[in-house]
Amino acid sequence: MKQLTVYEAIAEALAEEMRRDPRVLMMGEGVATKRGELLAEFGAARVRNTPLAEAVIAGTAVGAAGMGLRPVIDLLFAPFMTLAMDALINGAGKLRYLSGGQFEFPLVAMAMTGSGWCVGGQHNHNLEAMFVQAPGLKVVMPSSPADFKGLLKAAIREPDPVLFFTDLALLHAAGPVPEGEHVVPLGKAAVLRQGQDLTLLSYAKTVAECLQAAEALAELGIEAEVIDLRTLKPLDMATVLASVRRTGRLIVVHEAAAPCGVGAELAAQVAEQAFGALKAPVRRLTGPDAPAASSWVLEQAAVPRAPEIVRVARELVPAPALSW
Repeated sequence: MKQLTVYEAIAEALAEEMRRDPRVLMMGEGVATKRGELLAEFGAARVRNTPLAEAVIAGTAVGAAGMGLRPVIDLLFAPFMTLAMDALINGAGKLRYLSGGQFEFPLVAMAMTGSGWCVGGQHNHNLEAMFVQAPGLKVVMPSSPADFKGLLKAAIREPDPVLFFTDLALLHAAGPVPEGEHVVPLGKAAVLRQGQDLTLLSYAKTVAECLQAAEALAELGIEAEVIDLRTLKPLDMATVLASVRRTGRLIVVHEAAAPCGVGAELAAQVAEQAFGALKAPVRRLTGPDAPAASSWVLEQAAVPRAPEIVRVARELVPAPALSW
């Protein structure tokens, strides 16, 4: 194992995949400036700065992917993806189907999202659920450096387009990353802590809040299972349902707003497929349905935190479970 930040893990994944496959190239807003080591190794033909024109960047990537290349594009901030939605949703997401499988569109679109830098509502907006609803797209949002590296490598190798979100607050967080080849399959959640009293389900920065809450709950005699989704589409419902059938209680935690979010989809699927196992209603802890504030205090207040998770968990777990 070695210690890397998320930023370093992403750089390592990009370099390894560009060495492995000459079809992989990177372009986007400032990528040759920010990733000077990639430019030095692979040259301007494969690492390119672009104009600040998200629709042009995404449209170029769709065309390149359709012609056999494997572009990775950096659109900087998640809200900027709204300017590229025609190419990403109507192009990359649908054209393999519309061509009857004659073409593939293997591209990765990266963007930063979430609170942490006080960049305000036009730069900070968790839009991941919007793209989960788009046919043909896969959506990834990791929480650890090891998963950032392994999932990005898997995303680059996918035959379908992948949206890869980096939580801003995690960008310089450090953690262990395996040495050598490290690929994490898409669509497989990670059980980070086992427990039998309730399930805490999350992704990105709020995974850490769930782990903190689980430690606090353990001191109260409540054993919480913590699951990191890692991939939002496809969802690993087998792991989720197995956990809920064992614990009987579920809290879904994410920074994105509640309406039609990932938590709503998870609650619906659990109700449809594991209703008989539920001992309490499924609860969601999410961010507000409002633009992100540029004030640090207000921005941080919009993120679900461990104390709130503990409070809701104690509401769901009956008093006898706390007797010891």
